[in-house]
Amino acid sequence: MAEYLAGKNIVLGVTGGIAAYKAVEVASRLRKLGAEVHVIMTRAAQEFVTELTFREISGNPVNTGMWEKVLHWNVEHIALARLADLVLVVPATANLVAKLAAGMADDMLTTTILATQAPVFLAPAMNSNMYTNPVTQENLEKLKARGMRILPPASGHLACGIDGVGRLPEPVEIVSCVKAHFSAVCSLRGRKILVTAGGTIAPIDPVRFLGNRSSGKMGYRIAEEAAKRGAEVVLVSGVSALPDPEGVRTVRVETTEEMRSAVLQDFPDADAVIKAAAVADYRVKHVSEQKIKKSDGEWTIELERNPDILYELGRMKKHQVLVGFAAETQNLMEYAKKKLEKKNLDFIVANDVTMPGAGFRGETNIARLMFRDGKVEEHPLMKKAELAAIILDRVEEILPCG
Repeated sequence: MAEYLAGKNIVLGVTGGIAAYKAVEVASRLRKLGAEVHVIMTRAAQEFVTELTFREISGNPVNTGMWEKVLHWNVEHIALARLADLVLVVPATANLVAKLAAGMADDMLTTTILATQAPVFLAPAMNSNMYTNPVTQENLEKLKARGMRILPPASGHLACGIDGVGRLPEPVEIVSCVKAHFSAVCSLRGRKILVTAGGTIAPIDPVRFLGNRSSGKMGYRIAEEAAKRGAEVVLVSGVSALPDPEGVRTVRVETTEEMRSAVLQDFPDADAVIKAAAVADYRVKHVSEQKIKKSDGEWTIELERNPDILYELGRMKKHQVLVGFAAETQNLMEYAKKKLEKKNLDFIVANDVTMPGAGFRGETNIARLMFRDGKVEEHPLMKKAELAAIILDRVEEILPCG
């Protein structure tokens, strides 16, 4: 099975945690899949596993410090940073995570990571309280936002004697993530894709708001698929309980005005914009600063129009591919056609939300894709992840080359 990673250079960083011994198996599995493995050990890592072990397993010299004897004229950390197709840290301790979040470069591993343009995967492993500490979680979020991929730790019995989250994932799982990364079709590498998802709300008072039933699942599946294809992905999410997708910069908003501001910030250099969010068309004209108390009489709320983000993007677009959604309960294709033309879209994804399997909160959808030339594609009941792949296939067909 060596063909999986043949020709790939993996820089394997090993830090000073008890799980460092599992990095030996990771290195072995990567070698068996054909990868060239170049190990960097921190000083603390050498207290758990020897340099000799990794040298024998990897078949390459092991880097252990910044000040070793120079055997050739390459600057070592720059050479490894350039050589790497992927940097993988197993285990990633809380200390390493904190240093990377702060942008520190005080040893061979942190310096290499700071200098590389390759994807960086971190497999955290530590005591449960250290992992759940708000400081560690904040540091991990910073690294996610910078594009690093965090492999979630497992739960179970830890070396410190307690049960909880913080175990290093099994080596086979870590290597599977590496395989999946290189197996992905990177057809959108070098492209920036902007996706909106979820519903926006209109506050009434500090307690109440007007909203809709959108879960955000369709937009999140599109963002995930775009990231798998190698794109730089920005997901502007309205209200949704879904976790931030891996490898995606997620911007959380609540109101239509906040979504508009976030979208306009990233729109100019986006290659494609896919507006899957269920945006509130109206907002409350007079929002109460205090909770409105119940009374015996009727309650009238005056509404005013929200900005039409999609219409605005349609007027502004230059090189961008622009995709909209039409979720309707009647006259589906008539309304979709009007929206396609009025908002200057390249195509629109139309679905009747009254049909079983096509609602907001499920994992499936039923859609019709309508294009500017009048062509319509029918897509029967399928998973939203499958529809996301079809939508991005069509975006790729429209995107200009280069």
